[in-house]
Amino acid sequence: MSTREPVMHPAYIGGKDVEHPEGKYVHTVAARAVLEDTFPAMALKRDLDAGLVDARSAGPAVVGGCALADEDMARYALESAARAAPEWARVPLHERIAVGVRIGERLRERRDDIVDLLVAEGQPRDLAGPTLDEYWYADYSRETLHWCASQMGWTHHRGSGRAVVRRVPDGVVCVNPPQNASTPNALFGVSALLAGNAVVVRAPRGVPLATTHALREVVVPVLEEAGAPPGVLNVLCGPPMTRLWLESPHVDDIVYVGGSAKGLEFERAAVAAGKKPVLELAGNDCVVVWRDADLDGAVRAIAENFRQSGQICNIPNHVVAHPAIADELLDRLVAEAAEVRPGYPDEPGVVLTPVLMAGAHFANIADAVGRGAKLLHGGRRLEVDGSPSDTGLFVEPTVLRVDGLAGARDVPAVREETFSPLVPVVVPEQDDDEALFDDVLRFVGENAYGLRTSFWVRDERLVHRIVCEVTHGGVVNVNDSHSAFRPFLPTHGGTGLTGGAFGEANYLMLRTTRLQGVNIVRGGSW
Repeated sequence: MSTREPVMHPAYIGGKDVEHPEGKYVHTVAARAVLEDTFPAMALKRDLDAGLVDARSAGPAVVGGCALADEDMARYALESAARAAPEWARVPLHERIAVGVRIGERLRERRDDIVDLLVAEGQPRDLAGPTLDEYWYADYSRETLHWCASQMGWTHHRGSGRAVVRRVPDGVVCVNPPQNASTPNALFGVSALLAGNAVVVRAPRGVPLATTHALREVVVPVLEEAGAPPGVLNVLCGPPMTRLWLESPHVDDIVYVGGSAKGLEFERAAVAAGKKPVLELAGNDCVVVWRDADLDGAVRAIAENFRQSGQICNIPNHVVAHPAIADELLDRLVAEAAEVRPGYPDEPGVVLTPVLMAGAHFANIADAVGRGAKLLHGGRRLEVDGSPSDTGLFVEPTVLRVDGLAGARDVPAVREETFSPLVPVVVPEQDDDEALFDDVLRFVGENAYGLRTSFWVRDERLVHRIVCEVTHGGVVNVNDSHSAFRPFLPTHGGTGLTGGAFGEANYLMLRTTRLQGVNIVRGGSW
C-alpha cells in the first residue's frame, strides 16, 4: 500500500471543480487492505464516506476519493454539455483529431499513475498495464484516429457544384462505464468528443478513482490546451443517472454498458424517449480450434478467460474443439488452468480477482455436470493464498468437457455468459470434416450474443470461408489473441444480446454521429 497523500478529485463540471454542497466524497480503500482484513477495511470506508474520518489522516489503506455528485450537479453537467456542444462542433475535424492524438500521448505519459490506481482498486497489475497500453494503441493511435476521420465525410464535384455526404455530431453523449472495466470504457466513451460531441461521464461509485484521475489528468488538460469550450467534458461520480439522462432535453446519446437483460430494457426506454442508445452488453464468445491449429497459441488465447476471473466481456467463454485434437487441447488447457493462482493485485503473475457472485459459478458447474459434462479441473473456492476454503473470495479456474455439438447450447454454461473463470469445451461428434465445419459455422452463427469469435485454423481454404461466411459479431479473430485490442479494429461493439437491435462493431467517434447530405451549386441557380 502506498504512503503517498490520498488522491482527491472534485467533480469536473462546466470547466471547473465542483464539490458536493455538504462536502461528501466516495472513498477508495486499497484492495490489498480489503483482502487482508475485509471487515475493518469496509468499516473504514463507511466511516470515510460518512465524514467521520479524514482521508488524509486515516493511514496508507486510503487511496483517495471523488466528490459525490447530487442531482443538481448532474443536471448542471448536462446543461454545461449542451452549451458547449455547438461551439465544439464548429472546431475543424483535423483539430479535434489532433486532440485525440495528444490524448493518446498523454495516456502514455501518465500510464504509471493510472495503473497504480487501477491496482489499488483491485485490478491485477499484470492486466492493468497491458490493457491500458493496448487500449490507447487501438483507440487513440494515429492509425485508428486518421481512419475514423476518413469516414467522417466525402465530397463529389460535379459541374458548377458539389455534393457532400458527411457525418455530423449528435450533440450531448452520456457515458455510463461499468465497475468491472470502468477506466477503459470511460476512455472509450470520451472518444465521442473527437466527432464534435460534448460528453458527460458518470464514474461508478464502486471504483471511481482511476477513471476520474485518468480523465482529469489526461483528457481535461489536453482539452484546455486546445481551447475547448468549458463543459465539453464533464466528469462526476454519483448514483445511477440514466433516468435523469432519459428525461433531459439536453441528452442525445447514451452509452450504456452492462448486462443484456437490463440493457435491452434500457434500449427500449431510450428509443421511446427519443435518445440514441449505444449498447455494450454481455458477451459469450466462442473459440473454435480446428484439427490443424497451433495448440500452443490456442491454449494461450482460451486461457484469457481466467483474466480478472472471467469478469470482463471480451474474453473466451466457450470452446469448440475438433475431436481429433480435443484430448490434447484439454490436457494442455487443464495444465494451464492449474498454474493460475489467486493473489494480491499488486503481486506479479496474478490475474484472478475475487468473484462476489460465486454462487452462480458453482450452479453452472453443477447444472453442466448434471447434463453429462465432465469436470476436468476446478470447482473450488480459494483464499487469497490459493488454499481451498468454503469462504474464499476467489474461485478456481474451471474446465468442463461437453460432448456433442447438437445439444451443447442446452447447457447454460455454453449458452449464456457466466462471468466467472469457467471454460466449457464442446467436443463435436466425429464426422466428415467438411460437414463438421458447416455444423461449427452454424453453431457459431446461432450464438445469441455477438461480441467476438475466434478461430484457430491453418487451412487457407477454411480461413477464406470464415472471412466470407462469419458475419455474426463485432470482431472475428483468426489465429490471434481473443481479447487483445489492435489498431484499426474496433475495441467494442457487437450484435444480438451484445449490442441490441442497432448493434455492430463500435467506433464511438462514428456511432455518435449521423449522416447528412449537402448539395451546393455555385451561382445560386439550377
